[in-house]
Amino acid sequence: MPSVRDIRAKAGEEPITMLTAYDAPTASIVDEAGVDIILVGDSLGNTSLGYETTLPVTVDDMARHTGAVARATDDALVVADMPFLSIGVDEAASIENAGRMLKEEEAHGVKLECGPHTVDLTEKLVELGIPVMGHLGLTPQHVNQYGGYPRQGTDQEAAERILELAEAHEAAGVFSLVLEHVPSNLAADVTAALEIPTIGIGAGPDCDGQVLVVDDAVGLSEWSPSFSKQFGNVRAEMESAVGEYVSAVESGEFPADEHSHEESDLEEIY
Repeated sequence: MPSVRDIRAKAGEEPITMLTAYDAPTASIVDEAGVDIILVGDSLGNTSLGYETTLPVTVDDMARHTGAVARATDDALVVADMPFLSIGVDEAASIENAGRMLKEEEAHGVKLECGPHTVDLTEKLVELGIPVMGHLGLTPQHVNQYGGYPRQGTDQEAAERILELAEAHEAAGVFSLVLEHVPSNLAADVTAALEIPTIGIGAGPDCDGQVLVVDDAVGLSEWSPSFSKQFGNVRAEMESAVGEYVSAVESGEFPADEHSHEESDLEEIY
């Protein structure tokens, strides 16, 4: 069984790989490729549910997709993102929502978009046996506060605040920390200051690991951020395959004789 201890032990030793997945087939492929952590991100709001932001994603949405991923995964650590307003409003509800991902959907931990309000909650969740991954820098659930998705930690005060929150959450018990869309030198400083591993996305090469949205990595997205990279072109392959299917049906090429059978003992019924 994968363990958060295995991930913590990689800090400064071996690069950590993390990708998102939102369904069983994708999770199986990602797991078989040897990825260390599968994040069931609330980014499924954008990638799978057709929303413009992650804000409409519900706890039920996350539970359903987390269960699908967990059932298809054997070796990777499965981490469930906690969606907007599912944590930090009421402690009892926060614990119940986070605990559901482990108790009912078989995740190994949860990820929180962090702020001052999540320090005490992190400590409580860890005390109860719920491993927590932190997330600082660009936190997409604050899109309305940011007015978009700008780079974070670009001035001295903001950079120091990110480091302070990182250290506070390490003390509270997070086993790793995602740093998103921050200057690479800030990410390097935070990584050096912490004993837990950092996992970067748009945060440069000096983090202990890297994460991408799987749709961006395989080339399924229509658009991807500048800090991402396409390692394939799945969208083009799907477009080609679907186009060939349409042409084959319209021309009568499909289905051919080998795609169906005739029962010789059946009498005509019309």
